[in-house]
This record gives sequence, structure tokens and C-alpha cells, in this order.
Amino acid sequence: MAIIPHWLKSLIETEALPSEFGSLALEFYLPLARSIVSWDQQREQVALSAPLVVGVNGAQGTGKSTLSKVLALALKHEHQLSCAIISIDDLYLTRQERFNLSQNTHPLFMTRGVPGTHDVSMGIDLIQKLKKKQAVRLPVFDKSTDDRVPEEDWIACDTPVDIILFEGWCVGALAQEPDSLAIPCNSLEESEDQDAAWRTHANQQLAGPYKKLFSLIDRLVMLKAPDFECVYHWRSTQENKLRERTADLNMDLKSNSIMNDEQLKRFIMHYERLTRWMFEEMPERADCLLKLNQDHHIARAVYSQT
Repeated sequence: MAIIPHWLKSLIETEALPSEFGSLALEFYLPLARSIVSWDQQREQVALSAPLVVGVNGAQGTGKSTLSKVLALALKHEHQLSCAIISIDDLYLTRQERFNLSQNTHPLFMTRGVPGTHDVSMGIDLIQKLKKKQAVRLPVFDKSTDDRVPEEDWIACDTPVDIILFEGWCVGALAQEPDSLAIPCNSLEESEDQDAAWRTHANQQLAGPYKKLFSLIDRLVMLKAPDFECVYHWRSTQENKLRERTADLNMDLKSNSIMNDEQLKRFIMHYERLTRWMFEEMPERADCLLKLNQDHHIARAVYSQT
């Protein structure tokens, strides 16, 4: 029986992860860390001086953040490589900027998440500076206040890193063909985006600024849910756990940070179109595809041959 390393035991305890997570990490996450080391070593000599950028894609509730934490610790403790983790969630536009976008472009852009609601230029600048081994401060977005925290509270990254893990639900996504946007994919698009202006603008963002951001990714990992229904169920489970943890807190905090079932359904609809599109097109081009089953466990890992 394989021995779970101390650093992994500590993470499981700190994050209150299920007992079986150790076996999962040994079977899938640590081998992926070894693959990242191999990908790093396979690059042309010119590129070796810059950190390898690994994109980690996955719909809501698939475990992107946990995977990224495990990979960073595995690379540090098992391979002596330093990492910076950038979440696309921390690149959200400020609440005021999204309000302006909602007033000038479409009301649905007030809700964070879809392409168009991130500060893409800041993301490009961060990754380019890290590639040049310059010191940066990594932004932090506070979802409880739906706004970016003050810059003085950002995370300092003062020393050069070997690997950049860039994680997020739409990381690496491609734009759809414009013709495919004509038919609404759910009741939100049908009732609140009747002229397709919202989804068209988001798609144009993917084809433009986001394409430049995602072109900085050297290798792509995808955590793939079995279907979109699982995404909703897993996200609902997360919300219920959050509700339990905050049961003893004041009602104002709860009402601001926790959604009821109807609010959650509407929220998830914002991501449905792009999530379904990524399910369709991304698995074939991912360098590592981690397939999740209905029980929220990784069933198998598929690596590309390139």
C-alpha cells in the first residue's frame, strides 16, 4: 500500500477533505505533477528559462482549486519546483467596472463569470511578468463582497517561479462559431438575452482578448464532469455546505453570500452555454483529461500523445 506523504496529509486535514482523497491524489494528482515536470523538460532550450504555464480547466465544483493546491505542493516537495497559482476568479473586474459594463453593454454582465467580466489585460501582464521572472502582486477577489480586495492585500510573489498554474472554469476556452449563438440554450438566454447581444459580446471577448490570454498557456489540463446536470448538483452541494458553515452567523452575511435554489439555478445558467461547448470541444485538445464520474470521483486520466 502506497504511503501518503506528510505534506498531503497536512493538506487533507487543513482543507477538511474526505479520507479517500489521499488515494485519489496518489493515483491521479501526483502522476500529473510528474507529467508537468516532464512537459517542462521537453520544451525547447530557449523556453526553458521561462516558467511553464499550465492551464487547469473545469466547470464549477469539479475541484480545480484543490487540484492546483495539490499540484503546487507536489511540485515543491517531490520535485523541488516552485509554483504560482493564478485563479481567473481573482481577475474579475471590480464591482463598479461590471456595473458600468452592465449599463453600457448588457445588464447580464453585472454577474461575474462569463468572458467579458475579467480584467484580461491584468492577467496577461501578470503572466508575462512571471515569465520574465519579475516580482508581482497577485490580485485577490472577495466573492462575499463581490469585489476585488484593496491592492495592499494582494499576494506578493517576489521570487521567480518554475511553474505557473492558471486555473479557472473557462481557462483555455475557444470562441464558438457566431451562427451557433442564434438559438438560446436555456430560459435565461431566452428571456433576458432575446437579441443574443450578451452571449455575442462574451463570444467576441473569447475570440479577441481572451484568446491572447489563453495563448500564454503551454499545457492544458481539463477536469471534465460527466454532464451539465452534475455541475449544477455539485455546485448546489457546495452552496449547502456553505449554508451549514455559516448557520451561526448573522443573516446579512448569509443573504449576501449564499443563494437559494432558484438563485443558484439562474446563476448557473450564465455558464451553461460555454460549459457545454467546452465539454464538446476541449477534451480532444487537452494535454491531460481527468474524467469525473457521477460520484464526483476521477474515473480515469487520459494524456495526449504530443
